[in-house]
Amino acid sequence: MARQVVLLRGINVGSHNRVGMAPLRELLAREGHEDVRTLLQSGNVVLTSKETGAKLERSLERAIAGALGVEPRVVVRTVDELAAVVERDPFGAVADRPKLYQVSFLSEPLAPEVRRELEAPDVEPEQVAVHGREIYAWHPNGIQRSPLVKLLTDRKLGVAATARNWNTITKLLELARE
Repeated sequence: MARQVVLLRGINVGSHNRVGMAPLRELLAREGHEDVRTLLQSGNVVLTSKETGAKLERSLERAIAGALGVEPRVVVRTVDELAAVVERDPFGAVADRPKLYQVSFLSEPLAPEVRRELEAPDVEPEQVAVHGREIYAWHPNGIQRSPLVKLLTDRKLGVAATARNWNTITKLLELARE
């Protein structure tokens, strides 16, 4: 059984797709996952499961839709994969406000042409780095009006993506290692 980090996209944003963390934990435990823990109210789960990767993502999507009536995309990383994301940290030397430093976790790697398009625009002072199934984005002037954020949508990327700020990522890693 492996420790997994589960990221649900688009739940508890405003009044849409409301999911309580207690019912979510209970559902995942009933589905056979162990030591289910959540962080914040935005769909961050750590659990131990026999399933991994895409198989776990699909089974969680089905279970959540069936029991809780919402259909979030689910992206899963192992604890080691999340640790590698933190270790890689391409903007650690400049990203002095973790709330404005985000990583988008992708369902699969970007197509080469999409990656080139994402890395090509001049969005200074913002910075972007793509590594495998993650996109690191530093938004020093805020996220609300960021030109870079407009390039990080599922539609533009061609894959499912869910973003977390650096504070949340490091807390998730701590929780997963407990």
